[in-house]
Amino acid sequence: MVYNEFIFNENDIKDLVFDMGYSICSNKITKEGLKVGFMYREEALDDEDSGWRFLSGTETQEYADDPDNSKIFGVNTIANHDPAIIPYLKRKAGTELERVEGKEEFQELD
Repeated sequence: MVYNEFIFNENDIKDLVFDMGYSICSNKITKEGLKVGFMYREEALDDEDSGWRFLSGTETQEYADDPDNSKIFGVNTIANHDPAIIPYLKRKAGTELERVEGKEEFQELD
């Protein structure tokens, strides 16, 4: 995986979560360093897809609609950047979570 244009240093990534496969993550997180503000899990696209999608919560609809503004990353890589997501990763497809403002926890959305 290429890390050179992203905030992650490959040598700093630790095994924090079971290999869940990949996720799709906004560049606001992976390039700008923002924390996960919104996370949701879809049905997996294939056997390697975790179904998790991570957004900072600051993306406009136009930004989110541009496929160049998100990339595929292992869930473990995102967990290294923002460990607050870890307790929620076993939730099923259909889960939508939003970070509680100012905290390291998320609340489920209806």
